[in-house]
Amino acid sequence: MAISTTVVEASLTTKLNATTGSTDGKEFLLLGKAVEALTPSVTVASVISEGTTQVGLVTAQGNTQVGLVTAQGTTQVAAVQAAGSSYAAIAGATFTGEVLAASYNETFAAVTSSSNATTVDCHAGNSFSHTLTENTTFTFTNPPASGTSYTMSIEIIQDSGASGFTVTWPSAVDWPAATAPTLTATASAKDIFVFTTRDGGTNWYGFTAGQALA
Repeated sequence: MAISTTVVEASLTTKLNATTGSTDGKEFLLLGKAVEALTPSVTVASVISEGTTQVGLVTAQGNTQVGLVTAQGTTQVAAVQAAGSSYAAIAGATFTGEVLAASYNETFAAVTSSSNATTVDCHAGNSFSHTLTENTTFTFTNPPASGTSYTMSIEIIQDSGASGFTVTWPSAVDWPAATAPTLTATASAKDIFVFTTRDGGTNWYGFTAGQALA
């Protein structure tokens, strides 16, 4: 059986307004609790308002999380792009097995002399040139460790005054017939030599690639 809040409220009002008879305190308490329980203080409007507030909070939190995910994703994408763009600059990489390349490039470096001495740093590249300004003695430094083959070329260019400067090669260089080539002495002449080692520079093998080149 349904309980009418109107009837309960009317009964409570009657009890409160009675001028005769007696009413037990418990009765007032029970009637009051009944009214409180059967007459919700939360209205439809307040429910809608609270729901709207909660939806707003959820939406705001969701937007925050989406922003964080977007930012993190952007950061990760940038990191991947940066890593991808710089992969070719890896130094000292070692590959096992066969490597097939459509093309590859070698680093070129021009070396100069000072006080009749010229140093070629094998770490600096595989292709070198030197324009003579004086008689000079060459030194080869930093070849790879024994067991790794290393080959380089050196272009020797005479000065424009045809001074006929000479070169002394490292004593570790073994030339064909144990005889170092004679440089072309004419003005701006170019001689190209190739050197290779596989024992950490203990022995170098030298070859003439071409002389008196224009």
